[in-house]
Amino acid sequence: MALANNTRYGLSASVWSENVNLALECAVRIKAGVIWVNSHNLFDAAAGFGGYKESGYGREGGKEGLYMYTKPTWQSRVRPTITEAEKEAPWGAAAPALPGMVGSSSSALGSRGIDRTPKMYIGGKQKRPDGNYSLPVYSHSGDLMGQVGDGNRKDCRDAVEAALAASPGWGKRAAHDRAQIMFYIAENLHVRTEEFASKIAAMTGCTEAQGEREVEASISRLFSYAAWADKYGGTVQETPLYGLTCAINEPTGVVGVACPDRYPLLGFVSLFAPAVVRGNSVIAIPSEKHPLSATDLYQVLDTSDLPGGVLNILTGQRDVMSKTLAQHQGVDAMWYFGSALGSYHVEKESARNMKRTFVGYGETRDWFDPKQGEGEEFLREASEVKNIWVPFGE
Repeated sequence: MALANNTRYGLSASVWSENVNLALECAVRIKAGVIWVNSHNLFDAAAGFGGYKESGYGREGGKEGLYMYTKPTWQSRVRPTITEAEKEAPWGAAAPALPGMVGSSSSALGSRGIDRTPKMYIGGKQKRPDGNYSLPVYSHSGDLMGQVGDGNRKDCRDAVEAALAASPGWGKRAAHDRAQIMFYIAENLHVRTEEFASKIAAMTGCTEAQGEREVEASISRLFSYAAWADKYGGTVQETPLYGLTCAINEPTGVVGVACPDRYPLLGFVSLFAPAVVRGNSVIAIPSEKHPLSATDLYQVLDTSDLPGGVLNILTGQRDVMSKTLAQHQGVDAMWYFGSALGSYHVEKESARNMKRTFVGYGETRDWFDPKQGEGEEFLREASEVKNIWVPFGE
């Protein structure tokens, strides 16, 4: 298996064995889009054909082959117009961290006046940023609420290493186990609804009631994806083959996620939850303006049995870290919900190793709307479709 997967490509493979148990185990473990068992070069329009890794990620044939030609009904325009001058302008360069205001507001310190500086969350542990720089986080009224670490390339590499280490074990966990952990996260978040709602209101300027509505929507989304965990495994394809042609939805692998500024908690949850519940490990960059909702989740994750490295959280300048993750060979997919120009560059940088991308093109989504903020669109992006052909008889 190590030899078979030690390649940049993964279009198709054949497995030959008289032991059907061993053959199917190999078919699942080989990282290729089509696997033929005791056969070779079987094709039909009813079954998708396409690869993994640098063999590409599109599909021809089958239901999955149609999705690349479609867009959601709510979306009026897929790609905005970007000028050549904008494309050539520098993107993703790190800006020097500027000194913040001295001291912190009472809303950040709490009743006992403890000044907290959230760290990175890598491999299930809180770690100081590699560069030892921090960025100020301001409330809607301009008060300093606190500071977060300013992530750099080394922090991204550490997070990718942690995600790669966690990915094989998490991907093999039973869907029921992943669902239970997602339920735990939702339940533990519910206990702290008032705290999270208050922080959202202070950061964004919304009312306490609106902040509570965002927390409740985030909890509902976690429950929704927990329910999806064991209901998106794949299908049996109708082909002329006398045998079984099975399309299984495998984890994509390591997924980088750059979250939107709007709805800092709901946007964060709506993006990491489908990726994690489908067996991927995630490096998430929360809202650059309002990151404290994501950093407050550290303790929720620690008390919810989520294995270390499955969800890694990096704070700082979104485009700087997005560029690094898009260029990283160990990242299998990059999701980006920032500007239209950032979406263009993420797709461009990801082309080096045919990395899958899921970008927002600068369009604003209503994350409260189930049609825009959750569902099969996100589950498809979090999965790779593998077609396994198993002839019957001798």
